[in-house]
Amino acid sequence: MHVRSFQLGDTSSVTSLLQDVLSEICYEETMEAFARQLSWDTELVLVAQEESEIVGMIIGTIDNNNGYYYRIAVATEYQRKGIGKALIEAMKMRFLQRNVNKIMVTVDVHNEVVLPVYESAGYSTSDFSRAAHRLSIVKKVSV
Repeated sequence: MHVRSFQLGDTSSVTSLLQDVLSEICYEETMEAFARQLSWDTELVLVAQEESEIVGMIIGTIDNNNGYYYRIAVATEYQRKGIGKALIEAMKMRFLQRNVNKIMVTVDVHNEVVLPVYESAGYSTSDFSRAAHRLSIVKKVSV
């Protein structure tokens, strides 16, 4: 398994992966954030590749000089094999290269179930961001 930066040719595979593992609402929100992050900083979108297949991906962002893990997805048949942890570690290295002040895990209703993956990678509840403000990669909705 190899973790690398997202490439344009990965779009179809990543889209299929996200459709397979995310709920419909989570998929739609993630695709918006994914497109926005790609337009701003492609180095914060990583994929895990097993042979020629994309088996996982992670989206990160930097907001107010803090690094945030936004969304992680691993193909069902590849879960519990260390791919999520490898993606988290690779994104952490990207954040550290950017000298962020702090690294946080964005928590929303869609990713509560993957928090144990972050915990097993060394993050604790104090690293989980459940802030009311939305990250810059997420569309701001006017009320």
